[in-house]
Amino acid sequence: MLPSGRISRGYWIAATILLIVFFLQSFSSSLLKSATFDEPAHLAAGLSYWQTGVIAANPQHPPLLKELSGLALLAAGIRLKDSPWVRGMEAGTTGAEYSAGAEVIAAQGPDRVLFWARLPFIVLATFLGLLLFWWGRELLGDAGALAGLFLYAFSPTVIAHSYLVTTDVGLAAFTTLFFFALWSYLRYPSWKRMVACGAAMGAMLATKFSALALPPVGALLMFASLRWPPRRLPGSPPAFWERHSVPPPEAGKNAPCPCGSGKKYKLCHGAKPAASRAPSGVPSGVPPGPGATLLRCGLAFLMLCGVAALVIEVCYFFPSDPLAYLAGLRRVNADHDPNALYVMAGQLKAHFLSYFAVVYLLKEPLPSIVLAAVGLVALLRSRAIPVLTKLFLLAPPAVLFAGYSLAADDLGVRYLIPILPYVYLIGGWGMATLIAAPSRWPRAVAAALALWIVVAAAGIYPDHLSYFNELACLPSHVSDIGLDGGSRCGPLWLNEHNVDWGQGFKQLQAWLARHEPGRPYRLAYFDSLSPQVYGLHAQIIGYPDLMRLKTPQPGLYAISAHVVAGIPLIGARYTAGGGAWLRTLRPTAIVGHAFYIYDIPAAPSK
Repeated sequence: MLPSGRISRGYWIAATILLIVFFLQSFSSSLLKSATFDEPAHLAAGLSYWQTGVIAANPQHPPLLKELSGLALLAAGIRLKDSPWVRGMEAGTTGAEYSAGAEVIAAQGPDRVLFWARLPFIVLATFLGLLLFWWGRELLGDAGALAGLFLYAFSPTVIAHSYLVTTDVGLAAFTTLFFFALWSYLRYPSWKRMVACGAAMGAMLATKFSALALPPVGALLMFASLRWPPRRLPGSPPAFWERHSVPPPEAGKNAPCPCGSGKKYKLCHGAKPAASRAPSGVPSGVPPGPGATLLRCGLAFLMLCGVAALVIEVCYFFPSDPLAYLAGLRRVNADHDPNALYVMAGQLKAHFLSYFAVVYLLKEPLPSIVLAAVGLVALLRSRAIPVLTKLFLLAPPAVLFAGYSLAADDLGVRYLIPILPYVYLIGGWGMATLIAAPSRWPRAVAAALALWIVVAAAGIYPDHLSYFNELACLPSHVSDIGLDGGSRCGPLWLNEHNVDWGQGFKQLQAWLARHEPGRPYRLAYFDSLSPQVYGLHAQIIGYPDLMRLKTPQPGLYAISAHVVAGIPLIGARYTAGGGAWLRTLRPTAIVGHAFYIYDIPAAPSK
C-alpha cells in the first residue's frame, strides 16, 4: 500500500481533473444555450441593485445571487438604460424585470450579456464541487469523497443549471457551505468558526427563501452533537485546521501556541482545562447546573443567527426597512399563476404529492440512483461512520425534500438541486463500498456504473436540461432509448423546466439555417425573451391556438418540448382533443432536445 500522503495527493489530482472536466462542460454548454425564461429577470434585477443601491426589483427572491450576476455585468461595462420597464422594475412593479432584462439582452447582445452574467455561477458551481470533495473527505474518506465528486461532475441536472442565472445551484452551494461550516465549528469550537458559520448561514438565507427551512435543522444538529460528539471516520484524513490547531508535544511552555491564537502555549493549548471554562467559541457565563450545556448550545445558535442577520442586511444594502427580508418573503410566488396545472405521467393537476420523487427517478441517471441506494443502505448499516456524520448527511436533504413535496410548485427537477450534493456523497459511499468489496464482481459493477454515467453525460451534451433516464421510455417506447438515455420520451412524463426552459433558440436558429434556409415556419415557444433576439422570425402560434388546432395546416412547425408535453393534455380536457397531433405525429427532427420540428405536407390534389 502507498503511504497515506501519496494516496491523498493522488486523490487531490483526480479531484482536480474532475473539477476541470465539470468546468469545461458547464462553460461550453453555456456558450451554446440561449437565455432561459427566468434569466432576464434575475440579471436585470442584479444590475438595478448596483446601479441604484436599492433592492426593489424581483423581491420574491433574496438578492445575493442576482448581485453576483449584476456585479459581473457591471465590471464588463453593461448597464441598464432608462426606459419605462427599467423605471417600473426599480419601482417594484411585479414582472417589469422580465421586460427590462429582455431590453438589455437585445441592446447589448445576448451572447455578451449571458457570458458575463453566467460566469459567476459557473465558478460557484465549480466551487461547490470542490467543497463537496473537501467536506466529503472528512465525512467519508478519500474514496467516498472522490466518487461523490465524480457523480456531481457528470450529473446532467447539475451541469444543466450550473451556468444559469437562477437560484438553485447557488442555494446548493451555500447550503453545503453552511453545514460544512457548522460541522467544522462543532468539531473545533472557536469564535472565528462561529462567525464563519453564521456568515455562511446568512449567505444561504440570502439566496432563496426556501432556505429558511434549514437553520432549524442546524439547531437540531448542534443539540445532537451534545449526545453524539463529532469525530472523523477512522482512516479519513484530518481537517486542514486539525493538523495545525493541535500543537505538538514538544512545544515549549513559553513558546507561541501553534494554533495561531498569539498566546503562549502554557496559556492556550498547554493550559489545564478548567471545569468552569467553556471552549473558545462557546458562550460562557452560564451558571452551572442542569441544562447549562443545552443553554450554552442555544446561545451559540442565537449568535449564529445574529451573524446571519447581519450578512442579510449587508446583502440588502442596509435598507431603511430592517425587515425588508420578511417583506420579500411575503412576495414569494408573486409571479406564479395560482391556477397553473402541471403535467405528470399523462395527468394534469395543480399539485402531485409524489412529483419530486418521480422527477428524481426519471431525471437522474439510473446508475447514480443505484449507487445512492447502495450507499444509503451501507451508510445506515455502518458502525464505523459516527451517528452525527449520518445526521449531517441525511437530515438536510430529508427536510428539503419533504418541504418541496408538500409545498413547492411542481416546476421541475431544479428544486431538488440543493439536495443532490448529499445524494452524491451517499452515492459516492456506495461506490466506495463496492470498490472495497473483497469479490471482483462488485468492483466490476462499480466500473460499469461509472462508465454508464460518463456515457449518459456525453450522450446528452449540451442539452443536459432535457435529460431523462431510460425508465422514461419503458415499457412502450424502448426503441427511443439512445445514448441520451430516455430523453426523447421526456415530454410523455413531465413538462415545465424538465424539458424546455427557453434554452434552445440558438440551436433552432442554426438548424433552420442549415436545413430550411428562408422557409416560412410557425413557432410555439416557452420563454420570456423574444425569439427575434436570436434571429428567429416566425409566425408565432399562441397556446390557445394550438389547443384549438385539431388538424395542423400544411407547413413547417417548431414547437417547444414544454408545449408538446402539456398542450395535448390541456386540449383533451378543454377543447375535445385540440393539439393531440403533437403526440400522434412523429416529429421530423428534435432540435436541442427542446424543439420538435413537424413538416406537415400539403394534401394531395384530387
